[in-house]
Amino acid sequence: MSETESNSNTSQLRKELGLFDVFALATGATLSAGLFLLPGPAFAMAGPAIILCYLLAAIPLIPAMLCIVELSTAMPKAGGAYYFLERSLGPLVGTVGGLGTWLALVLKTSFALIGLGAYVALYVEPGPWVMKLVAVAFAIIFCFLNVLGAKKTSGMQRVLVIGLLTVLLFFVLVGLPAVETAHMANFFGAGNEAILATAGMVYISYVGVTKVASVAEEVADPERNLPKAVFLSLAASLAVYVLCTTVLVGILPSEELAQSVTPMADAAKAVAGNLGQGIVSMAAILAFFSVCNAGILASSRYPMAMSRDGLAPPALSELSKNGVPLKSILLTTAIIIVIVVCLDPLKVAKLASAYQLLMFAFLCGAVIVMRESGLASYDPGYKAPFYPWLPLFGTMAPFLLIFQMGWLPTLFSAGLVAAGVGWYTFYGKRRVERRGAIFHVFARLGEARHEELDTELRSILKEKGLRDHDPFEEIVIDSVVLDLEDVDEFTEVIDSVSLALASRLDQPKETFVSGFTEGTMMGATPVAKGVALPHMRLPAIEHPRLVLVRLRKELRIMAGNVFGEKSLSEGVHAAFFLISPEEDPGHHLRVLAQLASRIDQSDFMEKWLEASNELQLREVFLRDDRHISVHIEQHSEAWTWAGKSLASINLPDRCLVAAIRRGHETLVPRGSTRLLAGDRLLLFGEPDVIAELYEEYVAR
Repeated sequence: MSETESNSNTSQLRKELGLFDVFALATGATLSAGLFLLPGPAFAMAGPAIILCYLLAAIPLIPAMLCIVELSTAMPKAGGAYYFLERSLGPLVGTVGGLGTWLALVLKTSFALIGLGAYVALYVEPGPWVMKLVAVAFAIIFCFLNVLGAKKTSGMQRVLVIGLLTVLLFFVLVGLPAVETAHMANFFGAGNEAILATAGMVYISYVGVTKVASVAEEVADPERNLPKAVFLSLAASLAVYVLCTTVLVGILPSEELAQSVTPMADAAKAVAGNLGQGIVSMAAILAFFSVCNAGILASSRYPMAMSRDGLAPPALSELSKNGVPLKSILLTTAIIIVIVVCLDPLKVAKLASAYQLLMFAFLCGAVIVMRESGLASYDPGYKAPFYPWLPLFGTMAPFLLIFQMGWLPTLFSAGLVAAGVGWYTFYGKRRVERRGAIFHVFARLGEARHEELDTELRSILKEKGLRDHDPFEEIVIDSVVLDLEDVDEFTEVIDSVSLALASRLDQPKETFVSGFTEGTMMGATPVAKGVALPHMRLPAIEHPRLVLVRLRKELRIMAGNVFGEKSLSEGVHAAFFLISPEEDPGHHLRVLAQLASRIDQSDFMEKWLEASNELQLREVFLRDDRHISVHIEQHSEAWTWAGKSLASINLPDRCLVAAIRRGHETLVPRGSTRLLAGDRLLLFGEPDVIAELYEEYVAR
């Protein structure tokens, strides 16, 4: 086993973040220094056109955001941008991307600390080093909190963002009536070059999206919650930036705004006095507090993730007794302090923005690579629209802003790329064997393809589970069930299954026999935990079909692998044959992953072997929150159903009766079927409806 593989075997993080948690994280990370500190230096460069600059900065952001959302829903794993780039473009680009994203977060955190120091300095004796000393002090405090493992809870983040948005709404409502349109005169006076350069500088304001990608593994239902949260956050952030900068430009004199390091507080004082200044300053301090603490937390995880993959020293992934990467936190904090002491806010913003633009260009390119790789296991829940033009635009557009920002940020970005290449060449290359999906694009390279990437993506599909529209329950309910007593050869099982499928799908029996036999001999049939999973895809069928086979006598299967070697498998008591349409490989893999997830549960084999009939065999696979079994017996709420037709019992719309067990028979339900005492009905439907039916007909 390679070092990469061994290091990557880490425990999965718990999925605890909901829709509003992700929105709060993205919005809280976005509305910080870019709003409370940066408008002053930005106005000095672009004048009143800073309002336009914040909108222009979002143009290259939108393709990047859409691409990041696609990658996050396909690969919701810790490490965010580093993980996406490493798995798509290979460890070389992954190293450059990992170092770059880590540094971009470090620079943004440094920038936020400077802003925090500026607002705290409003209440202490001013001096040239006060802001920097306050920023360094807070960096040490936040480092100490992270070392102790004191992470900000999602509840705190929600309260913080609600409070922040409330204060900003107050600021806009009070400030807009006081705007003087004369301040907007000579709107484009700074010139196009200065406006583009300023747009590139304020791009740092949107780097919060990277933090969302880094926590994708901890998001519950990422295919639903990540896109919605990111889009809502982008809309809210753009509205806040445009409205607030309009108020700033329209209220503060140009000389004062250009020199201000606390523009929001200055504008609030101008329209609402000391009380307004105090409210906005406290909101700024809380926002900076959130960003700085979360920034050290998020940025310190990048060296840890690279260390787990063998691309950084092993010590950086070691956990302390508090369960945190102590050395990675200390290294990150040390770099932050150096930046705070040695750089001014404007340079920090420029450097962070330039490299973040470069990383976003890489991520847009990663989407193209993953789409063109042909990997069926790359199955994002959200796909960026207008492919390939949107990711192509997102790949190229950032470079225009980088070049407009001047020679120093451009040179700095080039230097970091060179540093990443050098680090990989002299340190990482000999420690990793993984190749990215880009080699799947050029399939003719043969041995350069990294087949374990497909295996890894399949495991991610298993973690993500089914989508809401996947008809898994329908497939199980409609499945053929074979209970075989005495079988000596797997070919007999294949023959029985093929006969059943041929009659259902009006296809030649030989089609299924050859498909399942060839797949088993080529290593395409997984066998684990007493279960075999033969599967194939056909172009001439409309819906997936499933055959559940219980083997009363343990059977060992002669199977091959990708190298042509044949061997006997472990003993199996179950075989599940899946047929899916050729044109939908993603759904095929998700159904396989759901079957495998159920097999992995500790009670599966016991329930499978103990099931007394076809109905119970099917029930083994149905998700608990989507089905119930209702018994028509005396003293039960369902007793009133006895003697009635199925159509007359008035079940809720979003559920249906899937099967009726009567004695030793399983009946196909129809509206005219008359229910009898002793019948057992299998119902499935939406979780909320099933919960109501459970309370009414089962729990009582």
